[in-house]
Amino acid sequence: MPPTPGRAARAPWHSPGVPAPSDAGRPVPAGVPTEPGTVRIAVDLLGGDDAPAVVVDGALRAVRADPDLHLLLVGPAEAAGEVIRALDPAQRARVTVRPVRIAVGMAEHPVAARGDSTVRAAVHAVRDGVADALVSAGSTGATVTAVALGLGRWPDVRRPALIATLPAVAGPVVLLDVGGSLEPRPATLARHAVLGTAYAAVAHAVAEPRVGLLSVGTEAGKGDRARRLADPVLAATSLPCDGRYVGLVEGYDVSLGARADVVVTDGFTGNVLLKAIEGAYAMAGGPPSGGGAPRAAALLGVAGTVVVCHGAARAEDVAAGIGLAAHLWRRRATDQVRALLDGAEAGDREQRTDRSTDTEVPTS
Repeated sequence: MPPTPGRAARAPWHSPGVPAPSDAGRPVPAGVPTEPGTVRIAVDLLGGDDAPAVVVDGALRAVRADPDLHLLLVGPAEAAGEVIRALDPAQRARVTVRPVRIAVGMAEHPVAARGDSTVRAAVHAVRDGVADALVSAGSTGATVTAVALGLGRWPDVRRPALIATLPAVAGPVVLLDVGGSLEPRPATLARHAVLGTAYAAVAHAVAEPRVGLLSVGTEAGKGDRARRLADPVLAATSLPCDGRYVGLVEGYDVSLGARADVVVTDGFTGNVLLKAIEGAYAMAGGPPSGGGAPRAAALLGVAGTVVVCHGAARAEDVAAGIGLAAHLWRRRATDQVRALLDGAEAGDREQRTDRSTDTEVPTS
């Protein structure tokens, strides 16, 4: 598939038949440590603008960097063979292949994921217990659709959220949603605030996460109708991990991190902001030493560990996405976040019961 028009040209893919680039052995990004423990990741070889070339290169980097990583490559056998031939015998033993030749195009309707596509096959590998997690750089809508249909959503999550972590000045800032759902309804934003709070605590060990709602000003009443309606809803929402809602925040708070550890917005605005930050780094000559705008995001609200990479992902971005999926699986992040949500909801029910008991009028 040709690159999307308007994107800057990137260096050509290094064929496995030639020496690997000097950074091929260090694909793990800042904030995603390599941890012990066997993990099996299903990788969609045909997802992304420049697939399968960059996905093959990213898979190579990931396998070489993590000795406990096992990959299930889902895609054309010849593309998977490029990975296998480039590895030494011990590394080859950690790679298996599920041949699939159909990809969902970036411009296709998400419903196309219901067919016999690579992303659907990767989802089924997780569902059937063949893989622990999946990574795709393909169409976000198709990936979310395939995951929701194949693995299911959590009962209390209507709209799964894509969560990205940015390296802000004061520490990591969790931004959601960045493209999983474009819906800005107050109930959706409130649910995503709970998801983001739990994720910050589990994935990044943030104590007492501070949660802000992205708007055009910090004063109460600022923003469009969706933000004005959501502000009091978030203020009344019980957050897990002793999280607290700090009110409205602005775009620069995402880069500074001084006011909020978790920034909540709708998927349209979050995706635009994330790519604007990426462009700003490019104008400045590259990202800071701690890392730039992430090109991989975790999908929360579904019954499985799923990472979605940017459609324009490079090899190092794919490797980073695989590293993030391994990190989340090893931490049992999905299970922990789900447990924290259950605890927060139990607390809400108890509070509602207490309030109703306090207002009862004696009849005798």
